[in-house]
Amino acid sequence: MSRSHRYTLSLSCPDRVGVVAAVSGFLASHQGWITEANHHADAEAQRFFMRQEILADSLPFDLSTLRAHFAPIAAEFRMDWRISDSARKKRVVLLVSKQEHCLYDLLARWQSGDLDIDIPCVISNHDTFRRLVEWHGIPFHHVPVSADNKTAAYAEVARLFDAADGDVMVLARYMQILSPELCARYPGQILNIHHSFLPSFVGAKPYHQAYTRGVKLIGATCHYVTHELDQGPIIEQDVIRVDHSDAPEDLVRYGKDIEKAVLARGLRYHLEDRVLVHGNKTVVFR
Repeated sequence: MSRSHRYTLSLSCPDRVGVVAAVSGFLASHQGWITEANHHADAEAQRFFMRQEILADSLPFDLSTLRAHFAPIAAEFRMDWRISDSARKKRVVLLVSKQEHCLYDLLARWQSGDLDIDIPCVISNHDTFRRLVEWHGIPFHHVPVSADNKTAAYAEVARLFDAADGDVMVLARYMQILSPELCARYPGQILNIHHSFLPSFVGAKPYHQAYTRGVKLIGATCHYVTHELDQGPIIEQDVIRVDHSDAPEDLVRYGKDIEKAVLARGLRYHLEDRVLVHGNKTVVFR
């Protein structure tokens, strides 16, 4: 279903009286029509978070002028802020290894229009899914990764991402640990799906770790990637119940469904500017 052209303003700043009034008053003074408004005050951190959707056609100027006019208010309240335009599709670069379920799911959502994005390319450390990806008309890049070539391999990943004018990099079960340099180069732009309910069972084979521990719930976590393995800010999570009769292979099978759903939701929240990061936590306006 098509939606009207809109701008999305998202921000965080030190909490104080007058933030909402300043933003709303600014938009009202230019006849800006707010279609969705979300606010959250973190009492412990003394920080305020806001997201506003505005009908673009209700304003008398374009996006660059809107940003220029809003900048003095942002400076007064010491805001971290951004304004995005729904008319510009986000460009999502997918990274995958040899697990296909998340790749299949995202390609299906893209092809059906459920995810209104561009996928300029897919990057993989294996050649397994070349035919599938190219059948969809998407460029496929094979970038092998080994213990001996990681610096060069991740430099090539960065080059391909920049050449594709990527907005976000999605690790759709990309079973490699990114270099600290790559993580630092794209803060808040790399999403991962981890097949456990973090912070439990980080690292390799989390379903087997969960089986050994005898847990009754398993889950999946969509999070931003940082240089610390599986420790980045969490965007979305979900769980499913298991019991003593389930083997590790059953947990893997159950988990694939959760992984697909959690990754798709987390990516959608990110694309719609619903996620605001503060430290190692997130505010997610659903």
